Formats: sequence, C-alpha cells, structure tokens
Amino acid sequence: MLPGTARFAVCLVRPKKAWREVVAPSKKALITGGAVGGTALVAAGVLAFSLLPSPPEIESAPNAGHPLCADIARNYPRQLLGEDRTEANGEGVAVWGDSAVVLRCGMKPPKPTTDLCLNVNGVDWVLRSDASSEGEGGSKSKKTLLTYGRDPAVEVTVTAEAMTAAGDTLVDLGDTVRAIPQKAKCI
Repeated sequence: MLPGTARFAVCLVRPKKAWREVVAPSKKALITGGAVGGTALVAAGVLAFSLLPSPPEIESAPNAGHPLCADIARNYPRQLLGEDRTEANGEGVAVWGDSAVVLRCGMKPPKPTTDLCLNVNGVDWVLRSDASSEGEGGSKSKKTLLTYGRDPAVEVTVTAEAMTAAGDTLVDLGDTVRAIPQKAKCI
C-alpha cells in the first residue's frame, strides 16, 4: 500500500484535528499524502465510470411523448426472456438484455396490410416484413412486430437469437400494451 494512500484513508475516517496529530506531523506531509490519495481516488472513479456500459442509443418513436406511452412505460416488465431491462436513452424506449428485445412506444399505427397478423392474448401484432433487417448471409437477424389497431402503436424488435421465444415476449408484454385501447382488429 502506498504511504500516501494510507494517510488519505485515515483522513476520511478521522476528524481533521486527529488526522494532523496522528498522520501528518508537518504540513508538507499533510499536503503530499492528501494529493496522492486524492489523485488515486479520482483516477479509480474515472476508470470505474468508463468501464460501465453506456445505455444503448435507440431513437424514440415519432409520438413517444404521447400520454399513453408514459402510462405503459411505468408497467414495462423488469424481465423478458430471463433478461433484465436495461437503461436506454430515448423516451418511450425499453431494452432487455443486450438489445435482444427493444420496445418503442409512439409509432404510427399501421394501415390495413397483407403482412402476417397475429393475435397473442388479445393483442394484435403485425410482423413487419419490410422493417425486419437482413443479417450476414442474407438471413433475417431481427424481426419487427407492431401492434395493430392501437394508437399510438408499440413496436417490438427481437433479435434472431431471441426469436424462438418471441411468442413468450409478446405474452409478457400483453398486459402492458392492452392499456392502449384497441380500435381495430386483424382479420
């Protein structure tokens, strides 16, 4: 342990007067010990902060400020597919795991479409073939689902790895999404 570090640690737990008497008989030692320890403490804090993962930058939906989005955001599940919800930058956005599932509230409701429409526990979801992204080798790496008949719409993007359990994801999100009234149904 560095001598300056030990002096600084004592400084944090003892009153100033006691610290001067026990650790630093001269002012020169007092300044040197505090500076070395303080510098080490600041450096450790900067290093720890830089190692923290930053929240993913996900663009908010066009109508993310809609009051119904704020209402449902309070009820986003803490976990989906065994993954914890992580912090995300963007209003109306929720992310689980390492972006395995991304939810954006405030999308424009889809018009009638020939895309596949699924009813999962009373919530209609449209699989957006035009919004699903291509991965390496031309395979689909993400699937995008959008609520149908609800305004604002909720968009859920699921990675290929999580796609096998996408039905579970939609079931788990059903109670949250049902808070937005349904005005039309899939046929």
